Amino acid sequence: MTPDYYYTIEKQGTGEFKDRGSRFIGYAFPVVNSGDFKKRLLGIKTEHPKAAHHCFAYRLGFDGNNFRSSDDGEPSGTAGKPILGQIDNKQLTNVGVIVVRYFGGVLLGTPGLVNAYKTTTALALQTIPIVQRAIEINYRIQFDYTKVNEVMTVLKKYNCSILSQKMELFCIIEAGVPKSNHELVILKLQAIRATEIIRI
Repeated sequence: MTPDYYYTIEKQGTGEFKDRGSRFIGYAFPVVNSGDFKKRLLGIKTEHPKAAHHCFAYRLGFDGNNFRSSDDGEPSGTAGKPILGQIDNKQLTNVGVIVVRYFGGVLLGTPGLVNAYKTTTALALQTIPIVQRAIEINYRIQFDYTKVNEVMTVLKKYNCSILSQKMELFCIIEAGVPKSNHELVILKLQAIRATEIIRI
C-alpha cells in the first residue's frame, strides 16, 4: 500500500566540499519530471563550463521506480549512487541533486570519490527544510457557474490543490485531492447537483 504523504524540499540548497585540491559544489532542488531536471542540468553545465564532471541523481514519484543517476565520467558507482543514496537516506522524492567537480590534480581513489559526492550531497540537503506533502489524486471537476461556491468550499475544506481553473458559464477546475480522504471529497462533490468529476 502506498503512503498518503511524501517528503520533499521546496527550494534549492547548495553545499561545497574540498578534498586534496578538488572542489565539489552540490545543488539540491525540487523537481517534478525528468524534462524539468534536464533543464536544470543544462543550466548548471552552462554556469560551470570548465568543471571536470557534472554528476547527478534524482528520484521522482511515489512508487520508487522513477530514478536516475550518472557518474559523468567518474569511475562507475563513485558519484551517482552516493548522491542517490543521500536522497534515499532522507526518504525524499521529487528531488534532484547535481554535484559539479573541479579537478584538483590529485586522484582521490574510489573511497575518496564516494565520500566526496556523498558529503557534498548531504551538505546541500542540510541547508533546506524538508517538507511533508500529501500525495494527491488529480481530478477534473465540471460544473455550472452557480455551483462555484459549493465546489470551492469542499476543495478548501479538504486542502485540495487547484491546478487550473476556467471560470465561465460552465466551469472546469483541475484539482489535486489528498489521497488520505479523496473518497470523502468525491462524495461531497458528487452531492453537488450537476457536477461531473473525472479522474485525470
